[in-house]
Amino acid sequence: MIIGLVGKPSCGKSTFFKAATLQDVAIASYPFTTIKPNHGMGYVKIHDLAADFGKVSNPRQGYVRDGNRFVPIDLFDVAGLVEGASLGKGLGNQFLDDLAGVDAFIHVVDMSGETDAEGKQTENYDPIKDVAIIERELDLWYLGIMKKIWVTLMKGMEMQKTQFAKTVAKQFSGLKVTEDDVNYVVLHEKLDITRPAIWTDDVLFKFARALRVYTKPMIIAANKVDRPNGLRNFNRVKEKFSYPVIACFADGELSLRQADKAGMIKYIPGEKDFTVVGNLNSQQSSALELIRKVMKEFGSTGVQTVLNSVVFDLLKYVAVFPAGAKMEDSKGNVLPDCFLMPPGSTALDFAFKLHTDIGNKFVKAMNLKTKQAVGKDYVIKNLDGLEILTR
Repeated sequence: MIIGLVGKPSCGKSTFFKAATLQDVAIASYPFTTIKPNHGMGYVKIHDLAADFGKVSNPRQGYVRDGNRFVPIDLFDVAGLVEGASLGKGLGNQFLDDLAGVDAFIHVVDMSGETDAEGKQTENYDPIKDVAIIERELDLWYLGIMKKIWVTLMKGMEMQKTQFAKTVAKQFSGLKVTEDDVNYVVLHEKLDITRPAIWTDDVLFKFARALRVYTKPMIIAANKVDRPNGLRNFNRVKEKFSYPVIACFADGELSLRQADKAGMIKYIPGEKDFTVVGNLNSQQSSALELIRKVMKEFGSTGVQTVLNSVVFDLLKYVAVFPAGAKMEDSKGNVLPDCFLMPPGSTALDFAFKLHTDIGNKFVKAMNLKTKQAVGKDYVIKNLDGLEILTR
C-alpha cells in the first residue's frame, strides 16, 4: 500500500510529508521545491492490542507510545501539479508517472488563498479552483494513457473474443486496476461494452474518470487552516466537494514532532493537546501556544487524522496481529508484528501473508481475544490477534 501526496506547488505537501515522516526534505516558499519524489515512512495510529492484556508490545517496525501503536505505511511526495500537467506542462509527465503505483491520494490544498494555481504568492485566491484543477489533470492522465492504445486494444479484444474487464485490467495493471474494478465501473456508469472500440471521446473520458476515482480514492488535507482566511475557505471546500475534507495544520504538526523529539514537549501524534516538559524560551512558548490554539479549534493538527482516514476509511484496511497464546516471539518480544490487510481479507489470506508454507498448511486460526478457533474463511476484523495453526 502506497499513499501519494498530490497538490499544486507550494501548497505544503513537503511540510506534510516531513511532519508525517520526520524525514529531511527540502521545504521552501517557491514553486517546484520538490523535483524528484520523496519516499518515506509514515504511520497510522491504532490501539496497542498488548495493552488489553496488561502488556506493551515491542514492534519490529513502527513504535508504541502510551497504549498507542504506530504502524508504518509508505508515503510518496511528488512534484507539484499545475494545470496542463497531463500535457507535459511544468513537471507533469514526471509527476504523473510517479503516481501510477499509488493506492490512494492525499490532496494537500492550501486554504490560505495566499498562493495561486502555480504556487506563486498572491491574495484572495480560491482554493476550490485547486481541487478542480487536480481532479481534471488526474482524469486527463488516465484518459491519455487509455487513448494511446484504446482502439487497437479493443479491436484486438473483439478479434480474440476476450472479456472486456480482463483486457482492460491486464493492460492497465501498472495503475493497480483489477478486473473487479473494471466490472464495478462498467455497472455503476451503465456503460455499453458491446463495441468499446467505437466509444466516443466523451464516453471514454467518462470511463477513465470513473476508473480513476474508484481505483485511486482521494482525501483532501485542507492545509494552512491557521491562516486568516483558512477557516472560511475550509468550510467552502467542505460544502463544494464530496471528498472527505480534513482541516490540517502541517506546519504546526512538524513543529510539535520536532519539539517532542528534542524533549521540549510530550506530544503523541493525533492528540488534541501536548504537555511542556522542557525549558522553553519566550519565543518557543509563544509559537507553541499559537499551535495549541489552532488544535483546540479543530481538535488536532489533522495530519494523523488524514493518514488514518486514508488507510482505514478510504481504503478500509484492517490491522491484524500474529498472536499466539503467549503473545511473544522466541526472543520474548511482545506482539512484534502488525500487518495492514485489505478489506475482506480472510484468515487464510493472513496465513499466506505470513508465509506461503503457512498458507499451504493452514488448518485453523485461534482468535486471541475470543479464545475461539476460526476457519480459513473467517473475515479479519480490525485489531484481531490471530495464531495460525498448521498441519
